[in-house]
Amino acid sequence: MKKLSVLFLAAVMMISLIGCSSVAANPVNSIDDLPGKTIGVQLGTTGDIYASDYESEGSTIERYNKTNDAVAALKQGKIDCIIIDDMPAQVFVEKNTDLKILEEPFALEEYAICVAKENAELKDAINGALASLKADGTLDKIIANYVGDDDVKGTFKYESTNTDFSGGQLIMATEATFPPYEYYDSDTIVGLDVDMAQAVADMLKMELVVENMDFNAIITAVQTGKANVGIAGLTITEERLQNVDFTDPYTTATQVIVVRAK
Repeated sequence: MKKLSVLFLAAVMMISLIGCSSVAANPVNSIDDLPGKTIGVQLGTTGDIYASDYESEGSTIERYNKTNDAVAALKQGKIDCIIIDDMPAQVFVEKNTDLKILEEPFALEEYAICVAKENAELKDAINGALASLKADGTLDKIIANYVGDDDVKGTFKYESTNTDFSGGQLIMATEATFPPYEYYDSDTIVGLDVDMAQAVADMLKMELVVENMDFNAIITAVQTGKANVGIAGLTITEERLQNVDFTDPYTTATQVIVVRAK
């Protein structure tokens, strides 16, 4: 995994200082334990969507704008668990030894790029670019650099050499607290999604512009034209398809459950 930004690491380390000695013991040891529990999620994520199904079974869903806030709440005993993507979960657990990830995967999903419904031409162009990047192995190298085996992580960096921006700008809406997909390195947003988007933009002769915002605002930004695409570990769901379209998937991910270690 790439070096995390100073700001993100500072946030994670601050969370790690929050004590858990006086909170209740972990009540969630499997998926079967979720009914009736208080589940933390990031607002608008697929974790939020999945967790909502448990409200009919007596669960309380606490929704946070930032995953950092959900982690702090878990450590303080305000919630019983968090449903989150596996890779960010690993970052938080690595820095917070009082947390752990349950071995049982919660859900498997595919990430794709969202575009406005009326922008079929851009969607088709991106799909063509993704197909080419898959065929020549570039996409696999980008993904492996961030989430591959330890011997290949950090060994490849996609470098843009494009200077032809005749295709205009590709404005990417994202939420940069989701390592290794998108996060800050100093003042720059980097990550798997950013490298992938840069490679797509290069193929389309477009200038990539990355705009950070709340996760829950990304689809609205694409709908209203504030951004051309939304790229932030987005899963295709029926609810989202009511408002935007999606490209072909570019990678797969696993949703997991994070709990207190004791």
